[in-house]
Amino acid sequence: MAPRPIVDVNQQTVADMKAARSRTSISVQAVRNYLYGGQEMWDLHERLEKILVQEPLFDKQHRDFLGRTDQFVRAAAIINRLDELRRMHNWSEEEYNTASSLLSETTSTTLHDRAFQPIFVGQGSPALMDNYWDLVYEKGIQGCYLQTELGHGTNVARLETTSTYIPETQEFEINSPSLTSTKWWVGALGKSATHGAVQAKLILPDGKDMGPHLFFVQLRSLEDHKPLQGITVGDIGPKASGGMASQDQGFARFDHVRIPRTNMFSKFAEVTTEGSYIQPPHAKLSYGGMMYIRANMIPASGWTIAKAATVAIRYTTVRRQGELDARGLERQVLTYPSTYYRLLPILSRAFVFIELGRYTIKALTQMQQQLANRDTSLLPEMHALLCGLKVFVTTHGIADIETARRSMGGHGYSAFAGLGRLYIEYLPAATFEGDNFVLDGQVVRAATKLCKAVLSSTTDVSKLLPSSAYLRLLSTTSKAPPQVTASTWHNVQSVVLLLEWRAALMVKNFTQTPTSGDVDASVNQRLAKAVTEAFVAAQVGEMINNLANLPSEDAKVVGCLYRLYLLTCAESALVDLLSVGLIRHTGAGDPTQDLRLVVKALCIEVFPNAIGLTDAFGFSDWSLDSALGVFDGRVYEALWQRVQMEPMNKDEVTPAYAPYIRPMLQRGQAAAQEKMKLKSRL
Repeated sequence: MAPRPIVDVNQQTVADMKAARSRTSISVQAVRNYLYGGQEMWDLHERLEKILVQEPLFDKQHRDFLGRTDQFVRAAAIINRLDELRRMHNWSEEEYNTASSLLSETTSTTLHDRAFQPIFVGQGSPALMDNYWDLVYEKGIQGCYLQTELGHGTNVARLETTSTYIPETQEFEINSPSLTSTKWWVGALGKSATHGAVQAKLILPDGKDMGPHLFFVQLRSLEDHKPLQGITVGDIGPKASGGMASQDQGFARFDHVRIPRTNMFSKFAEVTTEGSYIQPPHAKLSYGGMMYIRANMIPASGWTIAKAATVAIRYTTVRRQGELDARGLERQVLTYPSTYYRLLPILSRAFVFIELGRYTIKALTQMQQQLANRDTSLLPEMHALLCGLKVFVTTHGIADIETARRSMGGHGYSAFAGLGRLYIEYLPAATFEGDNFVLDGQVVRAATKLCKAVLSSTTDVSKLLPSSAYLRLLSTTSKAPPQVTASTWHNVQSVVLLLEWRAALMVKNFTQTPTSGDVDASVNQRLAKAVTEAFVAAQVGEMINNLANLPSEDAKVVGCLYRLYLLTCAESALVDLLSVGLIRHTGAGDPTQDLRLVVKALCIEVFPNAIGLTDAFGFSDWSLDSALGVFDGRVYEALWQRVQMEPMNKDEVTPAYAPYIRPMLQRGQAAAQEKMKLKSRL
């Protein structure tokens, strides 16, 4: 057996990273500009990051050593400094939001920017805007969004907090009638927010309950920050695994708190001075704040997954373990099929979700413009689409971050790897802004309603919106479902059509189930996933068609990545495809093997560009904050340097030694000596 070559592992990691980059065939700059929406947006990103990295306060390397209170105080200091920089550099709203996103810090202003402020814009009356908008925009007050209660969350219709109109004083009285009506889980409410948009049941003078509406309520004094009379407010305590430690999720109870009539968010629904109710054009208009948040969760999930993919792919590129390669070195971990099969589909989803987010926010903006003119035609379907996409991207995001972490082996569990924090901070996305399992039901209700209309020929299928276009396949003029062959998996439109047929047939079968018929317990989850994946597949097909704007090699590689997304999506749908008869077992071999071999071939085709594609995300080492995801590949040196920052290492002998460790050791040593004496006498 030939002797193994002697190598400097630290130099080898650098060489491996350089070699990986040298194999890249794409223009990293061109793909990066594609992801950011153009050179101008990347220039903005880069210019702002150069400002942020100069700030000692924004250094991320020591935050893992802080306790919860210190993390909260640090976050408050970051918010204050960011606001100072905003004024110093005269940043626009877009520049401020970009800088805030670049920081990747969980702060109390997140809900002000992403929920409270959009509610004002979308639902505030002219009078409310005149009185408060300048304070909201300039952050002269800090807002939060009080919807979830101790007893109810996703089921907004059953919230218990009341807002009763008092015509004699032209005021609303906000009240928490029970313990379970306590507002709960509200970001920034615990210690930071001065005002809130409170979701409460509107009660008219005659006692009639008009359901949940939004009200603008001051929570704390602008003089000394103490809670106002009648309001009990505080922090709900630490979250699971220490997640979101720097944000003050809070509770609030209202004891007959009076607010002016004009403090109702009444752009669409209103209560007159006499107490009469003016109906909104659509019952779900008050969900605008949630819809805005859900729409922004889509690109956010893409960039979050992108960070996980970048760290894991960089680390497994330079990490060598196990079998020997042709040079006698251990193989790079990424070269094992079990690793690249896990990580490259994650990379594909990051690209898809980033682009999908751009489409979704554009569609939401269009809907909001129509709402301003009281046109609610797009509202029901946009609500259902965002429910489905929220479930889809967050479910994948949580799984993908954890898959990326596990691909890194034992070192992935270190806080210095960066993915543990990323995972635990992203984990609540499955339950906030609507529990994923509950939202699935809303997707299915919308789908079955449209399906019945298509089957009864009461809907013109040519006018179906993109989110329900798959239902066109159920019209009487539609062709029969395609026959799946080995060539199907090599044609983008064939795969897209197959996923659309899967959704159409599943929804049709469910819709035609007799009312008295029994259905399985997971039907909502399977149907919602199929419906959402059909829409996303069609969008990915469009993404591939639009790649002509990229240089040919870049278009080829990114297109290959998008095809990988489509095929791994089809692979995860195999049970459904078989159950609705789109794939048939003829008895001659495995009918799914062709698909799996194409997935493998696509992974191998993408593999040489894996590092280049992650570089295109544009993450700096400062932004990633990962010892194992450093750009130059010096992962072991970076990990060693981070370990030296551990406060426990400042003491050669731990303070716990004298009072606790030494007495135990001494007792054990004495007991062992006694046993040895007894043995010597025998």
